[in-house]
Amino acid sequence: MGIYNIVLIGFMGTGKSSCGKLLAQRLHWEFVEMDKYIEQIAGLSIPDIFAMRGEPHFRDLETQACRALAKKYHAVISSGGGVVTRNENVQILRSFAYLILLTAPPAEIYRRIMQDGKEKRPLLAKANPMQEIERLLAIREPLYYNAADIRFDTSGKDPDTIVSEILQNLPKHVEIM
Repeated sequence: MGIYNIVLIGFMGTGKSSCGKLLAQRLHWEFVEMDKYIEQIAGLSIPDIFAMRGEPHFRDLETQACRALAKKYHAVISSGGGVVTRNENVQILRSFAYLILLTAPPAEIYRRIMQDGKEKRPLLAKANPMQEIERLLAIREPLYYNAADIRFDTSGKDPDTIVSEILQNLPKHVEIM
């Protein structure tokens, strides 16, 4: 049996959204941004969810989103950076999708995130965002590597190059037609 969806996992700022949109276009699939999906079901922005209800509530919503997105067919899903912190989420995602890990070194992640503004990233609204990136990566990297079917380093590459690499390396059991 084939796999009919792709989920991009990885830390914030590794290119999941920009590459996901382009990958979906090239495959003629739907693109779903998990965080935007969560905002729609919660009726609140991610920063507001964190501020008003806390991270545990957000993680519960993330698990609900994983379950709901399991019904998709031919979708590229850009997951939230912390989706792998719950093993249940990884199991749900693996049940319906091929998991692609996008990586980048902390300095590049920092540069990319600061372009967007750290206020959009509740977990980095700290005095020293670079230190927080390194701390969170130390916790999450093993989880990302264990969850991923394949991984791509996005550092110094534009989304077009990364998506081309992904398409060249998709295994035959990922049904793209």
